[in-house]
Amino acid sequence: MSHASISQSIAIVHPICLSHGRNAEVWDTAGKRYIDFVGGIGVLNLGHCHPGVVEAIREQATRLTHYAFNAAPHAPYIELMERLSAFIPVSYPVSGMLTNSGAEACENALKIARGVTGRTAVIAFDGGFHGRTLATLNLNGKVAPYKQKVGILPGPVYHLPYPSADNGVTTGDALKAMERLFSVEIDIADVACFIIEPVQGEAGFLALDPPFAKALRHLCDEHGILLIADEIQSGFGRTGQRFAFSRLGIEPDLILLGKSIAGGVPLGAVVGRKALLDNLPKGGLGGTYSGNPIACAAALATLDAMSDVNLQAWGEQQEAAITRRHAAWQAKKRSPYLGRLTGVGAMRGIELIKPDGTPATAQLNQLLNLARDAGLLLMPSGKARHIIRLLAPLTIEPVVLEQGLDIFEACLAQLD
Repeated sequence: MSHASISQSIAIVHPICLSHGRNAEVWDTAGKRYIDFVGGIGVLNLGHCHPGVVEAIREQATRLTHYAFNAAPHAPYIELMERLSAFIPVSYPVSGMLTNSGAEACENALKIARGVTGRTAVIAFDGGFHGRTLATLNLNGKVAPYKQKVGILPGPVYHLPYPSADNGVTTGDALKAMERLFSVEIDIADVACFIIEPVQGEAGFLALDPPFAKALRHLCDEHGILLIADEIQSGFGRTGQRFAFSRLGIEPDLILLGKSIAGGVPLGAVVGRKALLDNLPKGGLGGTYSGNPIACAAALATLDAMSDVNLQAWGEQQEAAITRRHAAWQAKKRSPYLGRLTGVGAMRGIELIKPDGTPATAQLNQLLNLARDAGLLLMPSGKARHIIRLLAPLTIEPVVLEQGLDIFEACLAQLD
């Protein structure tokens, strides 16, 4: 699908044109119905057109469509930050700011880290993804296609292996690489922050090893380094709890939010320790559209729906269905290309591997096409583009989830 008025540098996964959606189903302009396991790439944890979110948007649009908060504060921004501060599961007082996106939240976190520490170096992780702006590009643990042809990027940024049971990198491997980094590449005293995803998204839903997270937290405390958790994709219930860092037994200093924060309306946030967020001079943070009233209203409705009881029930239901079906496919030898299940909770990836152990990238592309033709939308991920990341809305009806998994199974059996 090609449109002359749209940049050809935008890659399209599914060459269709969508018209409308409801919860976990979407329809294209030709009237074909699809089960949506993409969810706007993790934006629609509450599904398409959640009634509470739609009503909040409609009501707010009759009252105030926009005001720049730094020109004059408005009630939806204030209420949302109060609710978010209570929603973040940490022991310390929380402060924050709203942004237009997750990438913008990351950019502002870098500014905060520099202002607090007086240092500039950042350490990120192989396979990580933090955005498409110039500074966030350098944080990404992958060159193609994000860093190609754009020249020197803001830094300094260093990368370490990401330890996970899902990728074969151990905590010991990562700590050894860190030891080398600080003895060969950079003085630890020059590091402003570490930035890490508790569950990597773009890399294929790789879950961070808790022992490494605890070692990293200790190291940051010892050397005055900020620890930033990127929860843009893993947050707001995707793993069955509010945020994925809770399973690691640590508290980050700053947390990046986005994607499912506002039910599909563009919004992000950086939140964390109040002393850190208050460090820059007046005017050092802000933005014209940041915290738009309609987006804030949508986010407030999102939080209304995301009780701990709901998040746990939705996560357990989806996790149980996915793990049960994956185990059955393996037992039935449904496909020679079916590999492991990655991730935690409802944040799951299905790996496609050739019999010789190499990534089955071609078969994944075939699966995308077969599934779409059969009425199921899937999203690729992984360094070799060989892992399907499952991002169905948490609110998906059980029967629709099973229908989607039925299509997945049937398409698996057709791979060659």
